[in-house]
Amino acid sequence: MKRVLKWLALLVGVVVLLGGGLLAHTLYFKPLNIRWFYERVFLEYALDDPELLSRLRVLEPIGLSFHNDELTDASLAREERMRQKLNEDYATLQRYDRASLSAQEQLSYDVLESFLGLQVRGEAWRFHNFPVNQMFGVQSSLPNFLSDVHQVKNAAEAEDYLVRLGKVQHKFEQVLEGLRHRESLGILPPRFTVEKVLEQMRGFRNTPSTSNVLYTSFAEKLDKAAAGSFDEAAKTALKARAQQAIENKVYAGYDQLIAYFESLLGKVNSNDGVWRLPDGENFYRHMIEVHTTTKADPESLHATGLAEVARIQAEMDAILRAAGYTEGSVGARVRQLSQDPSQLYPDTDEGRAQILKDFQTIIDEIDGGLGDYFDVRPKAGVEVRRVPPFSEKTAPGAYYQPPALDGSRPGVFYLNLRNTDEIARFGMRTLAYHEAIPGHHFQLAVMQELKGVPTFRRLLPFTAYSEGWALYTELLAWEAGFQQNPLDNLGRLQAELFRAVRLVVDTGMHAKRWTREEAITYMLEATGMPETDVVAEIERYLVNPGQALAYKVGMMKIVELRERARQQLGERFDIKAFHNVVLLNGALPLTLLEREVDAWIARGGG
Repeated sequence: MKRVLKWLALLVGVVVLLGGGLLAHTLYFKPLNIRWFYERVFLEYALDDPELLSRLRVLEPIGLSFHNDELTDASLAREERMRQKLNEDYATLQRYDRASLSAQEQLSYDVLESFLGLQVRGEAWRFHNFPVNQMFGVQSSLPNFLSDVHQVKNAAEAEDYLVRLGKVQHKFEQVLEGLRHRESLGILPPRFTVEKVLEQMRGFRNTPSTSNVLYTSFAEKLDKAAAGSFDEAAKTALKARAQQAIENKVYAGYDQLIAYFESLLGKVNSNDGVWRLPDGENFYRHMIEVHTTTKADPESLHATGLAEVARIQAEMDAILRAAGYTEGSVGARVRQLSQDPSQLYPDTDEGRAQILKDFQTIIDEIDGGLGDYFDVRPKAGVEVRRVPPFSEKTAPGAYYQPPALDGSRPGVFYLNLRNTDEIARFGMRTLAYHEAIPGHHFQLAVMQELKGVPTFRRLLPFTAYSEGWALYTELLAWEAGFQQNPLDNLGRLQAELFRAVRLVVDTGMHAKRWTREEAITYMLEATGMPETDVVAEIERYLVNPGQALAYKVGMMKIVELRERARQQLGERFDIKAFHNVVLLNGALPLTLLEREVDAWIARGGG
């Protein structure tokens, strides 16, 4: 018996050693299985980004919450670590024999190779960005994260929140380090960005601490926690600590960032595109590839935009004339319609509440009527919420936040209600379809719920695919009969025109050296959008070059592929099957999406 136990112990020891050796090899060298490599890459990036982990909530279901009291490192040292890791991962991926992989494994390989390759090729311009701007940045994204994402359902999560508040100043100091480095390289933001960020930060900073969203949202979460989670004395003590952290740490961070941006006012005078930056023209071409996943050049995109603007305006002109709007340009007539009292809501709290309610009704209606077009549906729900008032002045008109992976938070369609005159009824359906169902929420929630694929394919974004899909679904909803009112269809066409105009003004400002004012004038005349919306959009494109191109480029490719399939398959074409091919591989570069659709066509649509 002793000999048996001895050999059994020896066998267990060997297994442990082999297992430990395999684990070490997987963690530090090229893993034996490429799937292990995929998961290692995702895990390493995720573990280095605690804010991402809190958004995803992939660890909480297994009892791990160590990350929920940390903020993501924003230092230059981490930037360099990530750069080195990116290059190492790209090199490791290329050491695998792609030909030996299955078809789905090859697709995973190609998706990751495309994503990592784009980042590696863009290293020369990794500081050619404006990480604090009027649209996004630590000054707005961090409060939004803490108020909307960080959950407070028990004492431990409340403590985590307070610890995070205490780390805000340090994070701001890390961001400042990066801003000063960019300044040393000649990478300065447009002047309007400095002015608007200062206005935004001063407004946030000068809010009394107990009225600040970081305090009020925390108090609200404490009150909503399950009965027995906190007694009144505990709530009072926690709120007092939050107030102290906001006054001593959060506001101190804002004071430092405000002082830096005040110092920039004497250094920035340009509102021009990125052509003004060192090597700006090559940077812009790289950003076109990043966002469109194509090698399209600025000239061809500009020409496509002009042609699409003319086509769409002709369709809109016919609807406007039928509705009695016959005088002036298409843009002027759309603006006239959008100012008609019948199209507007009261500029009151009640009016805003009704807007949110009506958007939810539109979403619920189409959600129940898509059976003829989809046989896959997301499990996660979607809610319509108001953009936080402190950031709505410079925030986009709408945006979407995906649900948590553990189901604890739904998808959210955020609507900017800074001015109810910006929300005309004839455009509401199209906006709802784009941001929620069957647009962003539908696609991203389906992607997050995919089974049998590496984790990165459930999360990795490609702008042209995601935004192209959302714009495509605006057309799909019309084809499905959800915009039968001619004015609703006018809203759809205006939204598509808006994306076609983006091709013109983005390339105009960054490649053809249009001024900010020239781009604003063109967009106003072409679209009929409210001037406040147009200014916000043009300034968005100036700080995020190339991103605005992705919508129309992606939509045109999806429509092109659908019509190719319809023509080649004839009676065998099934719209549900086509949508499955597009959706069930997750987000893809457009070149890979085309390859997958062509392969599906070659299989006879099966």
